[in-house]
Amino acid sequence: MLGDQVRRDGDGVSSPLEEVRAWYEAAVAAGVPEPEAMALATASPEGMPSVRIVLLKGIDEQGIRFFTNYESRKGRELEANPRAAATLYWQPMSRAVRLEGVVVRLEPEESDAYFASRPRGSRLGALASRQGSVISSHDALEHALERMEAEHPGEDVPRPEYWGGYRLIPQAVELWEGRPNRLHERVHHLLEPDGGWRTERLSP
Repeated sequence: MLGDQVRRDGDGVSSPLEEVRAWYEAAVAAGVPEPEAMALATASPEGMPSVRIVLLKGIDEQGIRFFTNYESRKGRELEANPRAAATLYWQPMSRAVRLEGVVVRLEPEESDAYFASRPRGSRLGALASRQGSVISSHDALEHALERMEAEHPGEDVPRPEYWGGYRLIPQAVELWEGRPNRLHERVHHLLEPDGGWRTERLSP
């Protein structure tokens, strides 16, 4: 039940992001498979939506962080229309979180630090793959990776300018927890103009 591990309705928390972080940490501790898997929805300037799974890479009082290729479809859409929605679903715990807000690029230094922490193969893969572009075959991708390995034989693999991080700064956060008889818990936090949060309980 909501409240077993996280205080509800804003009691004792300065931001709903604290609750999101507590739920995420509980999912990790419970051994939920891939607890960082997050559905991220963006939209084109014309309003055509698209959604994909990305990995949550951090939660703090400013928002949630994820990394991608800036030239991918989501990257292009975020540059043209810097708004997004994200959902995390931890099925074994019957819990979900939904966030909506604006998206900004992380500072280059933060993207550099995360890129350097990735396995060497993942860094080389980011150089070899221009995400979302048309390729002639998977072999072409393998050949591109081989070229990158030859060009960067050591551990120093630089972050390409077209790859980096974003922060989703939420304007709305909803926490959902399943209950018997479909009487689920839904607590919705809405950012007010003064920077505070208005908390409402919604019917399921």
